[in-house]
Amino acid sequence: MSFSRNISRNEFLRTSALALSLPLLSKVDVFAKPMKNVGLQLYTLRSELSKDPEGTLKKAAEIGYKEVETFGYSNGKFFGKTPGEFKTLLSGLGLSTPSGHYMPNNLKKDWNQVVDHAAEAGQKFMMCAFLFPQDRKTIDDYKKLGELFNQSGEVCKKAGIQFGYHNHDFEFQMLDGQLPYDLLLTQTDPKLVKMELDLYWAIHAGVDPLELFRKNPGRFPLVHLKDMAKTEKREFAEVGTGSIDFQRILDARKLAGIEHYFVEQDVVTKGTPLEAIAVSFQNVGKLKV
Repeated sequence: MSFSRNISRNEFLRTSALALSLPLLSKVDVFAKPMKNVGLQLYTLRSELSKDPEGTLKKAAEIGYKEVETFGYSNGKFFGKTPGEFKTLLSGLGLSTPSGHYMPNNLKKDWNQVVDHAAEAGQKFMMCAFLFPQDRKTIDDYKKLGELFNQSGEVCKKAGIQFGYHNHDFEFQMLDGQLPYDLLLTQTDPKLVKMELDLYWAIHAGVDPLELFRKNPGRFPLVHLKDMAKTEKREFAEVGTGSIDFQRILDARKLAGIEHYFVEQDVVTKGTPLEAIAVSFQNVGKLKV
């Protein structure tokens, strides 16, 4: 093989290597930038919100959060505010609520009204937040839940909202020879029921989020960014201070279909919840998306 005077052998090898790597590089977002519009699951501030909703939301906004995910919807109100009042309050603070958590009893009673209230508040996602022990004793219970989720998703779809499910770790424990989380994925319509993956709980159960993404592409529009302490107890920790490699997970965001990211810390063991979410915010801002 001969080379022209304008290209050396080393240059040729470098050029060839680049050409071979292009298919791989196309799967990597080389234009990734620091994360913006970082969200917060408000459950982390439940004690503060019960005492001073407006002041607490203001402090979260001052830290830099742009989106909040609600919890505790009750009697048609969000933290004592009607949907319209709540949306106005958030807007005045530079916040929005793209998603909210709802309990199984909400799905079973007055769901149409609940969905209307979520839409009025500006929410585009409604997540079933938790399953009580009595609702998940057998695999048949999960099959019934799959039916309920599909029905709930149909109602949401009519309102322009996406329904979904937020996990803990019990869904990844074998029950009657089957894995409940897999059943929820297969027994529900992918268009009607998406998943909000709580990264802490999935990893706590020994599950690799990337494997879930590969097997169910586009099914995870929401994730909870919640870290795991580097201790034997593996307690909750501020994002960026624990053992979870969030960047590895977020690098697969397009495969997963991730649209929103919510910081959450179920239990704060160091300082105050507001101090904890401030630490998490700073560290999440270093992640590239």
